[in-house]
Amino acid sequence: MLKFIAPQVKMATILLVDENPLRSSLRQSILLRTFPNVVRVTDAAEALCWVESQKPSPNLRLVITTHSTVGIPASEFVAELRTRLESVPVLVLLPSAIDSTATLDSDYSGIDGVHPFVANSPDEFRKIVTRLLSGDKKQSA
Repeated sequence: MLKFIAPQVKMATILLVDENPLRSSLRQSILLRTFPNVVRVTDAAEALCWVESQKPSPNLRLVITTHSTVGIPASEFVAELRTRLESVPVLVLLPSAIDSTATLDSDYSGIDGVHPFVANSPDEFRKIVTRLLSGDKKQSA
């Protein structure tokens, strides 16, 4: 009997951090069409607690957060996350009004593995997530 083995990208866990329930639910739905394991949390503190409770978790392959977070600034959250997850890429979703290059340079300077992105469409969002999960660090923001 032959078994189909899903690609590693499909087995990856994605941690989605977004305090807006409607927006995070929509993003989770978009991701679930391609990636079966998306964990949604509401803020940075909950995300850090989840990461700590999952150690070691080789399946956690991507963290997605918004640039505007409740509690602590996203750049501080990402820096703290980096102390726990050194090799997991972080996709930072930016509002369209912010220039992603300027934001990356000012807010996320010195933090490796951060990929700012302005999500203009669900297809673009899925493509950048797929690219990051496959290990292609090329940025398309």
